[in-house]
Amino acid sequence: MRSDQMKKGLERTPHRALFKALSYTDEELNRPIIGIANSASEVIPGHNHLKDLAAAVKAGVRMAGGTPMEFNTIGVCDGIAMGHKGMKYSLPSRELIADSVEIMGTAYPIDGLVCICDCDKIVPGMLMAMLRLNVPAILVSGGPMLAGCSKKVDIDLITAFEGVAAHASKKISDKDLKEIENESCPGSGSCSGMFTANSMNCLSEALGLGLPGNGTIPAVMAKRIRLGKVGGMKIMELVAKDIKPRDIATQKAFENAITVEMALGSSTNTVLHLPAIANEAGIKLDLSLFNEISEKTPNLCRISPAGTHHMQDLDLAGGIPAVMSELNKKKLIHTSILTVTGRTVKENLHDVQNLDEEVIRPIDSPYTKDGGLSILFGNIAPDGAVVKKAAVDDSMLTYEGPARVFDSEEDAMKAIMGGKIKKGDVVVIRYEGPKGGPGMREMLSPTSAIVGEGLDKDVALITDGRFSGGTRGAAIGHISPEAQEGGVIAIIKEGDKIQIDIPNKSLKLMVDDKEIEERFKKWEQPDFKVKEGYLYRYAKQVTSASTGAIFKV
Repeated sequence: MRSDQMKKGLERTPHRALFKALSYTDEELNRPIIGIANSASEVIPGHNHLKDLAAAVKAGVRMAGGTPMEFNTIGVCDGIAMGHKGMKYSLPSRELIADSVEIMGTAYPIDGLVCICDCDKIVPGMLMAMLRLNVPAILVSGGPMLAGCSKKVDIDLITAFEGVAAHASKKISDKDLKEIENESCPGSGSCSGMFTANSMNCLSEALGLGLPGNGTIPAVMAKRIRLGKVGGMKIMELVAKDIKPRDIATQKAFENAITVEMALGSSTNTVLHLPAIANEAGIKLDLSLFNEISEKTPNLCRISPAGTHHMQDLDLAGGIPAVMSELNKKKLIHTSILTVTGRTVKENLHDVQNLDEEVIRPIDSPYTKDGGLSILFGNIAPDGAVVKKAAVDDSMLTYEGPARVFDSEEDAMKAIMGGKIKKGDVVVIRYEGPKGGPGMREMLSPTSAIVGEGLDKDVALITDGRFSGGTRGAAIGHISPEAQEGGVIAIIKEGDKIQIDIPNKSLKLMVDDKEIEERFKKWEQPDFKVKEGYLYRYAKQVTSASTGAIFKV
């Protein structure tokens, strides 16, 4: 066993003495040691119940003959960090999470690993660590929050964000806004739509690194606790068979994940995280692959913010197995590959049925014949930009308008809330990329404000920053190269015409090449906005959004 390095032999007498100070017996130390990486905390709704889930996982490990040893990681709630300096730390926290699990899993040479997590950057950070360590591992998420309800209509966190602008424009009352505040987030779990956290938990199933149900079983269900126990038992099977994450998360597995992503119309942030996760396995996911898969993958689901359904509805419809079963009817997924169940995808999908064709459209009657995300290219984004096409109104799929240029999210918000953005505008927010931000903040506040002002069918937004999985409308992010690195977005001027053509995957600044060249002769790269602490180190190390914002090697 790998853990013998720290517990076997006479020379490890001091090590065993220290473990016995922790109350471990000889019998426990003789068993396989399973690291339990838990992101539980009291500052994130998706994490405040993870102690109970960890207890279930540990019970499963013990039932199967292992010894669990729990440790913790940090976590940032993107919703609470939104709109202030805290959001600059959200994406950078992903690297710290991966690093911390790597450190613990190496300093304590564990035999297996269970990652217990929820929420936006914690899930991909854990998946990165699993592939980096490459010891038998499984991801057990805390599950989604239930949707809230106001005036007999399902609501969620995005309702609260959009409600702020709706209130500012006198569309709803003080009482209405307070009711939304009180009812939109009814309890534990990751926010209830197909936002980043739930998207990544769903894709962990498609990758084969999470058990069926991992992405959709609501946090408050006993079924979630049972899943934790099964996860604890399954890790012991993986250890016994020496099945490692890189045996599971192969090129074909990532192609399955992208296919499921397109069928779900999931968060644009998955385009940031999947390449970073794949990188840990030595796999390069070029952004053009997303478009290739999108072109042949129908969009089957419209979960909030793209539609009115929520994660609990997707779970009742059969969850990710039912989505994959529909896709398999057209042979769009690889079924011979292994998963953490110890079985192949084909075996996992045996007898799986779509239980609600309103939530998961049949493969022959999809919302659209292509996927829910698109990668756009053009002179503004030669290395790519991403849009959640499934959440864009048909009238905005092709669009041209004058640029309204802002060098920060705060400046853009002032203009939107001040009524200075008009129908037909294209809001440009730059110097918010991985380096320029630094930290590539989510733009949920400005996109929600645009929706709340009733302009989501009349105004587009482009940025080298990124968006929440809860964003809807013609919001195009991840523009690469970013402004800080001399991308064309840096020299866009107020009033320049910008052309958006989502069906043809195109994003163009309608200025000739000679004029662009002349503008760059006058452009000077600005200094980093932050010059101390972790953000400064991050800005100097991080690469482009088109590479997953991974660190330089």
